[in-house]
Amino acid sequence: MRKKLVEQAFRAEAGALGAALAGLGAREWARPTRCEPWTVVELLAHVRVAVGRVEAMLAEPEPERAEVTAVGYYRPDERFDAATNRARIALARDTAGGDSDPVAAFERTWQGVAARFEGETEARVVRTRHGDPMLLTEFMITRVVESAVHGLDLADALDRPAWLTDEASDVLEELLLTDVDGASVRAALGWGRSTLLRKATGRAELDAAERAEVARAGITWLTLG
Repeated sequence: MRKKLVEQAFRAEAGALGAALAGLGAREWARPTRCEPWTVVELLAHVRVAVGRVEAMLAEPEPERAEVTAVGYYRPDERFDAATNRARIALARDTAGGDSDPVAAFERTWQGVAARFEGETEARVVRTRHGDPMLLTEFMITRVVESAVHGLDLADALDRPAWLTDEASDVLEELLLTDVDGASVRAALGWGRSTLLRKATGRAELDAAERAEVARAGITWLTLG
């Protein structure tokens, strides 16, 4: 059941991202994002690369057991150091430079990954490029994070309302709020779903009252590059 929910969230969020960016003009693709130094087209390329890593992982030998969860994947180590970030930036830029149709390239990638994920079992274990042995379902939660969080970044760069889907929000609120229900936190603070994700990922500041409620709720803070 958990695998199916993650699959639905990934399909919904990746599909919404692609639909939102369809038909952009050259000036919009060249807009800056908060994920400096990436432009809109480069940030989409980064999401495409991040999602596409699943294919290579599934081609490798399967580890004996999973040892890292989605939360553990976002721990602060060398995966977010300066050298890794420089490589991440360069790869996205190189990928964007080779795309004549960025949305079509993203669509092919995420749909291929979604099909592969659907065909795997709940027990399938993969090894990430950082060496983490994870259940594929747990790793796919991180791909929902990539699609949803950077979807907010892209919406902001384009001055558009967020297109965050309910399916992705359900999965991410479970990831970020281990002891409380996301709806109760949002109700207590008067937040919408996208606001909760913005606040929880440092894309919007917390005031004193919000910090107190967040401390009570026990939000899991993810290390993000």
